[in-house]
Amino acid sequence: MDFLSPIVQSLNSLTDINYSGILATNFGITNTGISVTADSSERGWQVILVTILCSCIAQTIKIIGKLIKTGRLDLRVLSKTGGMPSSHSCCTVGMAISVGLIDGFNSVTFAIAFCLAIIVMYDAAGVRRTVGHQARILNEMMGELFSDHPKLSSERIKEFLGHTPIEVLVGAALGTAIAYIFNSWALGKL
Repeated sequence: MDFLSPIVQSLNSLTDINYSGILATNFGITNTGISVTADSSERGWQVILVTILCSCIAQTIKIIGKLIKTGRLDLRVLSKTGGMPSSHSCCTVGMAISVGLIDGFNSVTFAIAFCLAIIVMYDAAGVRRTVGHQARILNEMMGELFSDHPKLSSERIKEFLGHTPIEVLVGAALGTAIAYIFNSWALGKL
């Protein structure tokens, strides 16, 4: 790219490092433009597809689990939070593992994806679960306080918000497996 040439030349003159070689090697940027190679720059679609696939598989497992448990097909499970496995954990860990397989587990992009996955899993098992417990207690209090006034206590707070640590770990393991299998398939290794 012509507009980068003066910047690269300035950087090269200040140090012994060949920045044009670094730009060409790491980013595919040359003086004639951006070159397209079959490296990680063409594999971003895999991260998106793995994330969507993880969500669909985790939600399908929840539906099948509810069907086995109750004997009824309940598609409302798709719009509810919580349950086995955690689809949020599955999606974010699947995304992070895909990024690691594509860009390397020592890359900045993997570090960002990994940190995001940890935050989501912590939120699912910690904060959201605690809020669910608080909602249950508030519902009990409202039932006792307003039992003589049914109009005041007709609406209840949603109680089932978070996940148990096992649900989060199973979601993470499922996301890891899906990411590994899908990325292996995409590279023709399966």
